[in-house]
Amino acid sequence: MEFKDFNFKDELMQAINKAGFVEPSPIQKDAIPIVLSGKDIVAQAQTGTGKTAAFGLPILQNLRRDGSVEALVIVPTRELAMQVSDELFKFGKFLDIKTATIYGGTSYSRQIKHTESASIVIATPGRLLDLLKNEQIKISPRFIALDEADEMLDMGFLEDIKTIFKFMPTERQTLLFSATMPEPIKDLAKRILKEPEFVTITKKDVTNTNIAQSYYVVEEYERDDALMRLFDFKNPTKSIVFCKMKRDVDRLATYLVSQGYSAKALHGDLEQRQREEVIKAFKASTIEVLVATDVAARGLDVSDVSHVFNYQLPFDSEPYVHRIGRTGRGGKTGSAVSIVTPSEFRSLQKIQSSIGAMMEAKVVPTIDDVKNKKHTGFMENIKNQVIDPAVCDIIDSLKEDFDLSTIAYKLATILTEKDQVKGKNKIGKTHQDIATLIERLKNDRGGNSSRGRSRGPRRDNDRGPRRDGDSRPPRNDSGASRSRRDGDARAPRRDNDSRPSRPRGEGGGSRRG
Repeated sequence: MEFKDFNFKDELMQAINKAGFVEPSPIQKDAIPIVLSGKDIVAQAQTGTGKTAAFGLPILQNLRRDGSVEALVIVPTRELAMQVSDELFKFGKFLDIKTATIYGGTSYSRQIKHTESASIVIATPGRLLDLLKNEQIKISPRFIALDEADEMLDMGFLEDIKTIFKFMPTERQTLLFSATMPEPIKDLAKRILKEPEFVTITKKDVTNTNIAQSYYVVEEYERDDALMRLFDFKNPTKSIVFCKMKRDVDRLATYLVSQGYSAKALHGDLEQRQREEVIKAFKASTIEVLVATDVAARGLDVSDVSHVFNYQLPFDSEPYVHRIGRTGRGGKTGSAVSIVTPSEFRSLQKIQSSIGAMMEAKVVPTIDDVKNKKHTGFMENIKNQVIDPAVCDIIDSLKEDFDLSTIAYKLATILTEKDQVKGKNKIGKTHQDIATLIERLKNDRGGNSSRGRSRGPRRDNDRGPRRDGDSRPPRNDSGASRSRRDGDARAPRRDNDSRPSRPRGEGGGSRRG
């Protein structure tokens, strides 16, 4: 099946073709016909599976373009609001569609003004509810989409969502998209949707076959060395490195810059202006490495990320799926690399079991491995290089003092000097070490089963040992700390982002195609 089979308007197909979309993803294939038919929908699918297009394309198809706000998209974070706005702007470009974003920490007046001329409004719950309660905006959208509904639940926005719908018209089409379906989200769906169709993308469907997943086992003190060696060996064009804590993000970003990489940090303590500048620079390839926490990168939509590195494993499978979903997008191939310690190995196996996909165990390349790969690439570049006539004069001049072999050796030395490999030769565990670790865990599980509910020694627990330097998660890492209005301007705290200062300045503008 291809996008042309949906019979979209010519202007919409023009934008789809320009974006390079040909074949719909599983969620798009199942959800788009339902939304086009006018029915309400509850769709369960992970981030990175193309949910924005799944609800955005049929909404754009059905817009009357009558000058009113016809569609409202509610999202948990301002980063996601900007991403969805960009995506809908891209698809609605040839339909002359205006979009407006509403989120906390920015100018009220500017957002209100842009809303007056928009066809689609993308909003976070806190700021939207403020505007509705104070009667600063009055909208009557025909289409309402809730994106990342479970994330809004975790951030404490459930009651806000219920209140928002009291301001919405009863005659509407409601679309609810969520990665998971906890009971409160199911109850919300019953309250705000009418006879919805249900779509669920299974774990098998969610696992992106375009993403090669691998892991390397190292000691805690070897993480930095392993990351540098993997950068040297894999030579990523654009990558995201994920850490658990914002302090680790700041330290690692600084370290990467000291090693000659163009890197920036992205976490919840950055002011809104700083966050927007970092994301803009990463999209424009001004920076090549983004070091981020889970929540800060939520909803980040950059189509050309070649590699995702898990500098530290997340606590469970859901953030892992969100992380690796940043690569392998739009039909492109991607690579997800995890650096784990022996104490994290049990968590690694749980994640593998939960997502239904195997990660390939690999050994960190040696210095000779990196040199051999670089030399092979260097020779391929020479073979494929077209000779520039301008260099002939340079070679002719050099031939007066050196023979051609000497000239070639000197030029090759100059070109390969920048590819020197730093660090110790061998880093991390061998394949035999990893096999032994796997066998030991199997034996531990067998022994523990005879003792009932025993979880094994404390030093092997899923959250990492204190001696390894891993910071412990907060006592309730499932989002029990509920920030309501602050959720628009702050990242949720379940990935250990601390509360940032409230940003100032203006933002949340409109887009016109």
